[in-house]
Amino acid sequence: MDRPDGIVAPLALSASPEHAGERTDRFLAGAIGTTSRSRVKALMQAGHVRRDGIVLRDPADPVRAGATYSVEIPPAVAADPQAEAIALDILFEDDSLIVLDKPAGLVVHPAPGNQDGTLVNALLGHCGDTLPGIGGERRPGIVHRLDKDTSGLMVVAKTELALAALSADFAARRIERSYLALCWGLPSPPDGTIEGAIGRDPRDRKRMAVVTHGGKWALTHYRTLQVLHASLSLIDCRLATGRTHQIRVHLAQNGHPLVGDPVYLRRTPAAARKLPEHALLAALGFPRQALHARSLGFIHPATQQAMQFDSGPPPDFSALLENITGISRGTEPAST
Repeated sequence: MDRPDGIVAPLALSASPEHAGERTDRFLAGAIGTTSRSRVKALMQAGHVRRDGIVLRDPADPVRAGATYSVEIPPAVAADPQAEAIALDILFEDDSLIVLDKPAGLVVHPAPGNQDGTLVNALLGHCGDTLPGIGGERRPGIVHRLDKDTSGLMVVAKTELALAALSADFAARRIERSYLALCWGLPSPPDGTIEGAIGRDPRDRKRMAVVTHGGKWALTHYRTLQVLHASLSLIDCRLATGRTHQIRVHLAQNGHPLVGDPVYLRRTPAAARKLPEHALLAALGFPRQALHARSLGFIHPATQQAMQFDSGPPPDFSALLENITGISRGTEPAST
């Protein structure tokens, strides 16, 4: 039964001898099963945990066998972002996570200049009061981001445990991700790897760059799928790391910036001279970077099942390829 202040009746947990001496925050997180250790620590420090009726605030306090621990879970409060009715293309959803196909133009997280109309606002509107929340706030857990004008697949956590597990998998490079990209020129070799630490461009802090000092190691594998008019390459990129603008920076550094990239394509490439007029107009007129997150694979944090999702290029990307080649195409490009 809920109390008048909205706090759910405390959970009562008995400590068995096998847990004696274990850290209290670790024991409670494991015993509850739906709350992360960091959240338990915050609850303890806020006075929401008691041992045999006495408030216990030290997360590292050793467990006492036979003691009864009670945990009060305050109701989730609304996060600052407001729920908005924004349509989402959801491929999968359960109590732990959501997999969706993000359209180009949708900002992922509220920030100065983009306080509303974001993916987070849309998720709050979609989930409503069914969202368990993260860290005591009713909000989705953003595990990874796509740039505003990059389309494609994303996974979003709905619980603290899903957020922790997926974040750990991303950090350990256990998440499989591939992107479809259209770049200028012909990468050499046609299949290969680009490596280089990425950090802020010392000459322009709004851009990222391959740097020799202070950056984070980054590795991108690529494979050429199709060459168009000996001037453009449709490639598959697979990320071994996940740095800001990684594919865009690595390809631009190697002399093959993405078609339509407003940040890393500074001038008309020399390869454009080989294009017929209709293809040139299509490539130079594309209003965003030609980049689409087309596959996503991970282990479900709750069921431990392997999950795999695929997404064909969105209509604007498909239309770009059709306009360049003059050939109507399906959702997947032909390999060469």
